[in-house]
Amino acid sequence: MTNENTLTGKDTLTGKDTGELSGFAALGITGALLKATHGAGFTEPKPIQAQAIPPQLEGRDIFGIAQTGSGKTAAFALPILSKIIALGTKRRPKTARALILAPTRELAVQIEDMIKLLAKGAHVSTALVLGGVSRFSQVKKIAPGVDILIATPGRLTDLVREGDLVLADTKWLVLDEGDRMLDMGFINDVKRIARATAPDRQTVLFSATMPAEIAELAKGLLKNPIRVEVAPHSTAAAEIVQGVVFARTKQKRQVLSTMLADEAMKSVIIFSRTKHGADRVTKDLERDGFRAAVIHGNKSQNARQKALNDFREGSVRILVATDIAARGIDVPGISHVVNFDLPDEAESYVHRIGRTGRNGMDGIAITLCDPSENSKLRQVERIIRTKLPIVADHLGSPDPQRNPAEKNERSFEPANDRNGRRDGRRPGGQNNGNKRFGDKPVFAGERKPESAKPFKGNNKRRFGGKRPAARAA
Repeated sequence: MTNENTLTGKDTLTGKDTGELSGFAALGITGALLKATHGAGFTEPKPIQAQAIPPQLEGRDIFGIAQTGSGKTAAFALPILSKIIALGTKRRPKTARALILAPTRELAVQIEDMIKLLAKGAHVSTALVLGGVSRFSQVKKIAPGVDILIATPGRLTDLVREGDLVLADTKWLVLDEGDRMLDMGFINDVKRIARATAPDRQTVLFSATMPAEIAELAKGLLKNPIRVEVAPHSTAAAEIVQGVVFARTKQKRQVLSTMLADEAMKSVIIFSRTKHGADRVTKDLERDGFRAAVIHGNKSQNARQKALNDFREGSVRILVATDIAARGIDVPGISHVVNFDLPDEAESYVHRIGRTGRNGMDGIAITLCDPSENSKLRQVERIIRTKLPIVADHLGSPDPQRNPAEKNERSFEPANDRNGRRDGRRPGGQNNGNKRFGDKPVFAGERKPESAKPFKGNNKRRFGGKRPAARAA
């Protein structure tokens, strides 16, 4: 069947007149770059690539919205590589022809790896500028000039301010995950960096979510852009099966441990809201007999990269992370994402669960929700435009009228009526097994609620070492 974007002409790989071109050749990718792209296993463009590559090759700015894992990196990298290859290798010292800004170190490393893969054999130089690693080695790498510089805004701003990098020759500027840079407070840095680049630059802004503040920023950075949107705003990949487990904070450790005992959970990322929480979850997992690696902002870049490499290579099957990793991990075959805590920003949920179900593969995302997190859950459901099915409810007592033999026969459907309460007094409260998570019930067993300890008003430690004053009659 002929591709809808097929063109007539010669096959740029073989030079033979085939009468038609398809795949990336039909989009305008040619020569050594097309050969490297095919060698990397990229044969059929993804929707975001099919829509974004041709206008970029024509010199147009792009305002792109696509869910995480949809192929955005190749969508902006291939047109830039194509134009840089045509320029040759002559560069001025301390300059970069193209600049790609990313909000996190992990994402920057991932982008460089993808560019090297797509440009194999094309003699295109790349460099990374990141915080948390040697500044001297980075300055040395960019001293002769580079074709493509991938950077986080903070360290890049320092190098530009101190004269180690000049952006006047930068003709291509890419902002990847623009909304995340807004969340992390990088917007002023981004504006200063953009002003330092060539006035006639081509600018691309990509993100999986697009709040109003980023849309406003885009107006000041992009010139008559082409808007590319291949998925509804803030939606998750259709391949990801999502569900919620209601459990109190003190129950979550036991619930998580029971889940991880299921062999179907082959490669798991667990997201915690805070750095301290991530460390605590990791220690609890190790006490429960599970080996896990952890990534968060207090870890050095080398420690973060080692944890990620161990996870990617399979020497550990569990990675615990804060939202710093929500957009910086592209590891094939991640089977499950577990939200141990709901994120403060509902949009982060989309990026968290996007670590699974990538490149058309299936994935499962499970969220553990304490009653105190119900408002955050409702915000997430508004963002993704759907109610999360209830996989299990550990808040109430088991339903004595339910036949335990039926537990493994339930499909991935809500355990209770969504109109029921979520405040700990929901009817039923049964512990539902599910075939999607293995042949055995994943959420087995219930914890008896702990009895509340009476408040002792004369406890000195509760009042800063002083006894409370006597209450007036």
